[in-house]
Amino acid sequence: MHLPTTEARPSIYYDYQVFEPWLASAHPKQDRKRVVIAGSGPAGMVAALELARHGVPSVVVTSELQVSQGSRAIVFTRRSMEILQQVGVADRMTENGLPWRFGNSYYRGQRVFRMEAPHDGDDRFFPMLNIQQQYMEEYLIDACAANPLIDFRWGNKVVKVEQEPDFARVEVDTPEGPYWLETEWLVAADGGRSGIRTAMDLQMEGASYEGFFVIADIKIDLPLPTERLAYFDPDWNPGNTILMHREPHGIWRVDYQLPAGETPEDALKPESLKARIDAQLAMIGHAGTPWEMDWCSVYSARTLTLPDYVHGRVIFTGDAAHLLPIFGVRGANTGFQDSQSLAWHLAFVLKGLAGRKLLDNHSAERVGAAREIIEEAGKSTRFMAPPSEGFRLLRDAVLSLSLTEEFVRPLYHWRTSRPHEYTDSMLNCPGDDNALFVHGPAHGAPPQNIRLAANDYLLDHLGGGFDLLYFTEANALPEPLQSVVAAARERGVPLRVIAIGAASPVVGADLTFADADGHFRHRYGVQASGAGYLLRPDQHVCARWLTLDATRLQAALSTALPQ
Repeated sequence: MHLPTTEARPSIYYDYQVFEPWLASAHPKQDRKRVVIAGSGPAGMVAALELARHGVPSVVVTSELQVSQGSRAIVFTRRSMEILQQVGVADRMTENGLPWRFGNSYYRGQRVFRMEAPHDGDDRFFPMLNIQQQYMEEYLIDACAANPLIDFRWGNKVVKVEQEPDFARVEVDTPEGPYWLETEWLVAADGGRSGIRTAMDLQMEGASYEGFFVIADIKIDLPLPTERLAYFDPDWNPGNTILMHREPHGIWRVDYQLPAGETPEDALKPESLKARIDAQLAMIGHAGTPWEMDWCSVYSARTLTLPDYVHGRVIFTGDAAHLLPIFGVRGANTGFQDSQSLAWHLAFVLKGLAGRKLLDNHSAERVGAAREIIEEAGKSTRFMAPPSEGFRLLRDAVLSLSLTEEFVRPLYHWRTSRPHEYTDSMLNCPGDDNALFVHGPAHGAPPQNIRLAANDYLLDHLGGGFDLLYFTEANALPEPLQSVVAAARERGVPLRVIAIGAASPVVGADLTFADADGHFRHRYGVQASGAGYLLRPDQHVCARWLTLDATRLQAALSTALPQ
């Protein structure tokens, strides 16, 4: 019998709410579900909300009775905010979070590198936003509770999975005992220690790095900006690295590497934590400033992924599918992209708009994304925590040279998380004009946002289906194009047409945006009328044309929805 924790966890700044467990005895006999999602972390909830946006109901089961303990993920990227906008929580994130775009690296008391993340007038969101994971989960829980397509079940733990050709049978344990649930698809979003992954005896590929890091959230008043602060080889922690981030509510994250051989148990002793944090505060000129501990934990850096995310009727996502180092804010941010991808691929298969090949594509794309991140994160990890004496000698040489030589300073760049571009996706149209464009978002890339008016941006109008951006100054869409659009809609494919460039509404288009100064055309690399972009339901580009006609549009739609 599963007995989840029923006491609220203490926190200086966050009031944990404990939810009542869902009990089978209080509900009718369970029919077969379309989707069951195991796990109520960011990946699981975004998957549920995205599926609901595509009209697919789901059941979310979680062993917990409250949001995650501690701040955990605290930095969310612009692309994550664009995804969270789709599921309706970006406004609350923005209202309560701390935006930033600069990162600083220090060595021997000298700032040796300053990172500046790109940001311009077409961006609704800042490159980064700091807010504790508890708040983000709270906002997602509220969105799930408000959605009639999501059945949220606290205190329900998946303990067994049996697979049939057309469905999975899941045993769910609760405080009153287990019950069985059948589902067409099971989404395993049950975290880095995934019980489902272990039960299925699935092995991850990649590397685990030696050494441990302490995360400590402290309440303290520091007159420092909201910027990423990195300190290399400080006197109090020689050879190691310290990171600091400001969080809302007067909380600061202090993240430091442990000396070789020190155990996590020793590192988390109050006297050890106090000595290290006091030493860090003294080093940055704030010795004696009072502080209070809120939460602390220990982690190690790992770069691991399953080689395939789809196993029969089980689809893995988030940390259940891969384990990535936090350097470069890759954990939750990658999970959001996983879930956005999973939801539309699975929804279109469930609706009969595409065959199982579409799920194979989801796996190939997201495994490719994980491997790209692993390669980048490995570089960051080897710099932050050299895994061998050779890497340490190289890192130390960079540190020493950076005091006087500017050319080595970009090596401090932390290679922050960025949305993966599905350059080699099977959904990209092979017969379009992608190679002929000089600039603009290419095959597999997310779209370039465009500011249309005050508090009005292009991405506010995209998502939920395919979007055709058609550049024209005419008063109507060509009739053959209208016929292809109508035929796609007739068979259930959600497809919207957005006309760009005309001064008045274009017949056959769902929306029309003027482009009097040509800014939109410039950002998308378009020179003349008749050009177009086709965006997938996750907003990534799957086709673009300098000249679009009905035959080419039909070919792109057929490619993007393989049977």
